[in-house]
Amino acid sequence: MIRLLRFRLTLILLLATTFCIAQKRELKFSKDGKFKIVQFTDVHFKYGNPASDVALERINQVLDAEQPDLVVFTGDVIYAAPADSGMRKVLQQVAKHKLPFVVTFGNHDDEQGLTRSQLYDIIRTVPGNLLPDRGTALSPDYVLTVKSSSDSKKDAALLYCMDSHSYSPLKDVKGYNWLTFDQINWYRQQSAAYKAQNGGQPLPALAFFHIPLPEYHEAIRDENAAFRGTRMEEACAPRINTGMFAAMKEAGDVMGIFVGHDHDNDYAVMWKNILLAYGRYTGGNTVYNHLPNGARIIVLDEGARTFTSWIRQKDGIVDKVSYPASFVKDDWTKR
Repeated sequence: MIRLLRFRLTLILLLATTFCIAQKRELKFSKDGKFKIVQFTDVHFKYGNPASDVALERINQVLDAEQPDLVVFTGDVIYAAPADSGMRKVLQQVAKHKLPFVVTFGNHDDEQGLTRSQLYDIIRTVPGNLLPDRGTALSPDYVLTVKSSSDSKKDAALLYCMDSHSYSPLKDVKGYNWLTFDQINWYRQQSAAYKAQNGGQPLPALAFFHIPLPEYHEAIRDENAAFRGTRMEEACAPRINTGMFAAMKEAGDVMGIFVGHDHDNDYAVMWKNILLAYGRYTGGNTVYNHLPNGARIIVLDEGARTFTSWIRQKDGIVDKVSYPASFVKDDWTKR
């Protein structure tokens, strides 16, 4: 009888522990209908190099100030071997704040002695990570769902996290790689499934990856496109356009795309009602940079296709904007 009671108690404790873990990992709008994301990008961390100390300092400062619901790293987290120690050191800053996080890879992450799949498996061991089991994929794309504040079973927003790869695989095409047709098909399928589940209405969504789309070029060169923030270099986008932007525009769910890669850009530009935005360079002086290091903050509004965003750096907040209001030209005759 005593053994049976002990077994039942152990089972209850195990179930309770499992439930707590599940609850910790559930992303949900707050009671006031907000969901805050911190985007760190291009940390370019060199383990044991004092030049990287300011990157960790800024990560902790931003997390303390913003208290986000989710942290997203959009690539180039590490920039030197040992890759495992460097990756863990950066992610531990988030883990000690007991915050959920995800990582999408940049073109430099797997140049430090470990492959993308090895790094992915390391990230999965860090407390707070929301990366799914990769199965047989080297670095899978995945969707995070943000639940309704009033109904934990109802999806209220989507966050697409994708691997934008590294360098062009074709000898006669210079520069960076592109999102593949398989990735576009995956996105279309995911978007359509969530739309059907939501009664035929697209869910408000954001997308995160490292390398900007070719549309960043097109948008910034259009003098009629509304633009906010700093642009000090050309977007280093792929030279082949496989159509991810068109797929997102047709699907109707993605409101904004957030990337990194180009350290001297932190701008956001409206293009065909989708906001094309950069994060703020987060690293130290381990690679080129001319902006104070920091992070981009994004706050989604539940039940609406709107969000606010700003850059937080050491001395405070700059470039606060609202989507779509800050990027739509008003009718001056009605002022």
